Amino acid sequence: MRSKTMGKGDRRTAKGKRYNSSYGIARPKAVTKAAGSASAPVAKKAAKTTKKVVAKKATKAA
Repeated sequence: MRSKTMGKGDRRTAKGKRYNSSYGIARPKAVTKAAGSASAPVAKKAAKTTKKVVAKKATKAA
């Protein structure tokens, strides 16, 4: 028989949602809002691509 107390196992409560790592009506996801006015995106600097040179080991010929 199911217990009438609400806790970690109850998926209908915020505590149960946190325990099960889920979201729903009892635990809605946070809504992100845009801060300030909309501005042009900042251009990122181009990353320099460098190739690593790996020296090959000389093997002895038998």
